[in-house]
Amino acid sequence: MMERTDINSVLMQMRAIKSQVQNTSPELSQIANPTGINGVQPNERTGFGDILKNAVDGVNEVQADAKKMAVAYEQGVEGIDLPQVMIAAEKASVSFQAMTQVRNRLVSAYEDIMKMPI
Repeated sequence: MMERTDINSVLMQMRAIKSQVQNTSPELSQIANPTGINGVQPNERTGFGDILKNAVDGVNEVQADAKKMAVAYEQGVEGIDLPQVMIAAEKASVSFQAMTQVRNRLVSAYEDIMKMPI
């Protein structure tokens, strides 16, 4: 339960930073709009496959946004500075590492289930 609380606090902080970025510069919000992993509300009835697909799509979007910011910085687009690009790249890296850990846990769980006697 402790891990869940930590994850929720990190997600709230990331959402607060996202709203600050969008409120400070509207023209930058189109380029620097990290969507993060699409959350699923507890009252929604979705399957595991849908949740996993949304998570993978969210990681892909974060990586695409980081790439767009890097390209915009290289092209000299006004309003984009190096710290923003580095933060976006780090968010993409962290989200990919988290997704890799989830995959590793799923593979481990699958292997454990397959080793169970019938």
